[in-house]
Amino acid sequence: MTLESLWFAIIAVLFIGFFFLEGFDYGVGILVPFLGKTDEERRLLINTIGPFWDANEVWFITAGGAMFAAFPGWYATLFSGFYMALFLLLVALIGRGVAFEFRSKVENKAWRTFWDWVIFGGSLLPPLLWGIALANMMHGVPIDQHKNYVGSFWDLISLYSVMGGVSMTLLFVLHGALFISLRTSGVLQERARAAATAIGAWATALTFLFVVLSYLETDMFTRRGIDPGVVPVLAGLALFSVQFFIRAKRDGWAFFMTGLTIVLSTITVFMDLFPRVMVSSLNPAWSLTIYNTASNPYSLKVMTIVALTVVPFVLLYQGWSYWVFRKRLSSDHPLEY
Repeated sequence: MTLESLWFAIIAVLFIGFFFLEGFDYGVGILVPFLGKTDEERRLLINTIGPFWDANEVWFITAGGAMFAAFPGWYATLFSGFYMALFLLLVALIGRGVAFEFRSKVENKAWRTFWDWVIFGGSLLPPLLWGIALANMMHGVPIDQHKNYVGSFWDLISLYSVMGGVSMTLLFVLHGALFISLRTSGVLQERARAAATAIGAWATALTFLFVVLSYLETDMFTRRGIDPGVVPVLAGLALFSVQFFIRAKRDGWAFFMTGLTIVLSTITVFMDLFPRVMVSSLNPAWSLTIYNTASNPYSLKVMTIVALTVVPFVLLYQGWSYWVFRKRLSSDHPLEY
């Protein structure tokens, strides 16, 4: 394995962690105004992700930093071409973070309702934008021979990209509903299961439709053939099994399967791209790859040593935090948000 391949794999792992963790995080935020019928219930729902949401977002920051250091050409084209989308993403994340901290500072119904809907919007927009971005990276965007994005924001919007955004959002909402069912009890748990049952059917149908469109809109068929491989097939089977576990009230297994779907789907995207990182719709020869966008070998070597030294400690700490806050929340639990 070359250093370029290693860092491509590291960035893939960082995005896998980000989508898995922020997936239920965003899902909970989207469901807060609908599952919480009272202020106390909404506070309880927000507190299910209270100890985790800010640490989960660090995975995105780390992935962006790793991309900038290991593949500066990829970073430059992606962040310049998707500038408006990333600006909207940043606004959503800022609003969401402020809402978590501000909503309970004033005991006023209108105040708290406003911030609850900010949490909803700040949780809905990121997965929608990420789905659109990943779909465009697979489909191809207008990149010229100088590695510059020469399109506009509206070139990123198509039936295929929007379908990718919607299917990813629904999958995250399903993931979040199952997380709520694991972290609560009583009426909130039952509402979360009911929501997961309804959303799961739509998430499965639209994800399957997106896969079909991927064969029509990308070069997946010419690169991989009719057989997509073991990883995407397992992702599909995991998603189909979710409804069975929900009906059996096996919330842990259902959550595991949505998480497995997210992990394997992300792996599929990176496998489909490799060794490319962004496909040029103007000329396949102008596509960005891990070789024509990478840093020099010395930089990659130093970064590898640092990453292999520091990352295990970060993983241990985050795993410990989830273990500490593993218990279900109830109405008599002290609420922070």
